[in-house]
Amino acid sequence: MKGNDFQKVSEFFRKQMKSCTLCPINCKINRYRMYGRCKVGILPRVSNALLHFGEEPPISGKGGAGTVFFSGCNLRCIYCQNMFFSQKAHGVELTPEDLAEIFLEFQAEGAETLNLVTPTPHLSGIVEALHIANSKGFSLPVVYNTSGYESTQTLKMMNGIVDIYLADLKYSSDDTGKAYSGVQDYFSVAKKAIIEMYHQVGAFKESNGKGLIIRHLLLPEGVNEAKEVLEFVAFGLSPSVPVSLMSQYIPVFKATVDTTLSRKVHPEEYNQVIQYAIKLGLHGWMQSPQMQKVTARPIPWSHKLSRLYSEKQKK
Repeated sequence: MKGNDFQKVSEFFRKQMKSCTLCPINCKINRYRMYGRCKVGILPRVSNALLHFGEEPPISGKGGAGTVFFSGCNLRCIYCQNMFFSQKAHGVELTPEDLAEIFLEFQAEGAETLNLVTPTPHLSGIVEALHIANSKGFSLPVVYNTSGYESTQTLKMMNGIVDIYLADLKYSSDDTGKAYSGVQDYFSVAKKAIIEMYHQVGAFKESNGKGLIIRHLLLPEGVNEAKEVLEFVAFGLSPSVPVSLMSQYIPVFKATVDTTLSRKVHPEEYNQVIQYAIKLGLHGWMQSPQMQKVTARPIPWSHKLSRLYSEKQKK
């Protein structure tokens, strides 16, 4: 994408934030004056930036995924494991120039990809940062790491910028999304968004390092819903789309008092889902206990963010 195209996309997102419709919530809040549903204003807010070695193998590779954990979220998952920086939106506001420095630092540290976690509320700053970084030689594949609950209009603006969509498909019904994530239309919206992602980049292929990867976190008593998610991938997209089946669910936050979610996933539940994926002809990744042990390595900006946040807390 040319530099002037990056500028046009960034400007489009800046205008959207005057009555915000960047995500399906459509809160229409003027984020120049107050925070949106995501609890983010106009500047990107970052919780952490580090080399992450626990993502899917082609995302982390040997050098790690250069991962930016953005603050804020439009979902209200009752089992959220990142409550501190997602729903509470703790973090540090950065300029696009700061973000560009982080992107370039990842590349210098040997990262395999740029992994943007929950990027949607911050897209204007992200696109501007990519423009700045690209002008200085940045060339890492861009990973859009998302809950799947996205606006197709917003995704269409990112066509040509994103190399890899790493998308959760949390549920196969709107009722479950309402009960567990606080939105009325999770599956109705997510399936359209994921189809748009697939149209843009196709199924992920290691040969070109681009494409769509679907993630699904198995929940307690969630075998049937997981099977329906897999059926959507196989029949609604393509069996060539790789699926990452995650088993690391732990009851936290409000899930600890939920009748269904207050326990871990049983191994036999996970095995049922794996076997069904195989039956459907799907491929991808399953999790062993070793894969659940996430490792990360800080970069200089990791320490700077910690210091900036500490200073912010003292004020």
